[in-house]
Amino acid sequence: MFYGLTAVATLNLAMALAWLVRMRTGRSGWIDTIWSAATGLVAAILALAPCSGAAPCGRGALAAGLVAVWSARLAGHIFSRTRGAGDDPRYAALAQEWGADFPRRLFAFLQIQAAAALPLVGAVALAARAPRPFPDVFDLAGVVVAATALCGEALADSQLSQFRRAAPARGICEIGLWKYSRHPNYFFEFLFWCAWPLLALDFSGAFPQGLLALAAPAFIYWLLVHVSGVPPLEKHLRASRGAAFEAYTRRVNVFFPGPRRNSPDG
Repeated sequence: MFYGLTAVATLNLAMALAWLVRMRTGRSGWIDTIWSAATGLVAAILALAPCSGAAPCGRGALAAGLVAVWSARLAGHIFSRTRGAGDDPRYAALAQEWGADFPRRLFAFLQIQAAAALPLVGAVALAARAPRPFPDVFDLAGVVVAATALCGEALADSQLSQFRRAAPARGICEIGLWKYSRHPNYFFEFLFWCAWPLLALDFSGAFPQGLLALAAPAFIYWLLVHVSGVPPLEKHLRASRGAAFEAYTRRVNVFFPGPRRNSPDG
C-alpha cells in the first residue's frame, strides 16, 4: 500500500512539474520528457521494492533494468528533440481550442496523464513479483520482445530525425520502417509493453493477479491508436500536408507494419 500511494503521489507531482515547465517555456515536449522519466523511475522503484530486505530478486532486477533502459532512451530522445523545436503540434492544437482556459485545463489533463501511467508501472511491479523460478523461458521471451521493441523504436526515431534534417519542411517520411507503417515508433512502443505479461503471468495458477499485466499492452494500444497518439498527429498531418499525406495513407498501414499497397498516387 505504501509503495502504491508513493507511486501515485510521485507521478502527480512529476506532472505538476511538467505543467509548470510547459507554462514557463512554451514547449510541450518537456511534458513527454518528464512523463517518460517519471514513469520509468517509479516503475523501477516498484520493481525493486519486493527485493528490499530479502535475498536478491532476479526478476525484479530484470524488470527494473528493462524499464530503466526504456525510460532513459525515450526521455533522452524527446529531450534532444524538444531543445531545438517549437511547440508540439498536438498541444498547440489544444492551446488554440481551449483558449484562455488552457492553463487550468492543461493541468487537469496532465494529472490524467499521471493516472495513465499506473497500468504501465503496475505491470512492471507485477512482473517483479511473479513467483515462478527465475530465469525461465518466459523471461527469455520477454527480454527478446522488449529488446526488439527498444531497438525498433530507436531505429524508427533515428530514421525520422535523419529524414527531417534532409527533407523539405513539409515532406512526409517514407524511408526505412516508415515505408511499412505510418507510425512505427508507436508500434514498437506498444510492442515493448507486450513483454510484461510474459514476465508476469504464472501459468501454474499460483499468481492469478499476473493477468492484470495484460492491461499494459491493451491500454497503451488504445491510447496510441485511438486517443493521444495517432488521431491528433494525423489530424495535424492532414491539415499541413494535404493531398500528399492522403496518398501516403493509401500506400502504408496506419499502425501495424505490413506490405505496401499500390495506389494511383504511388
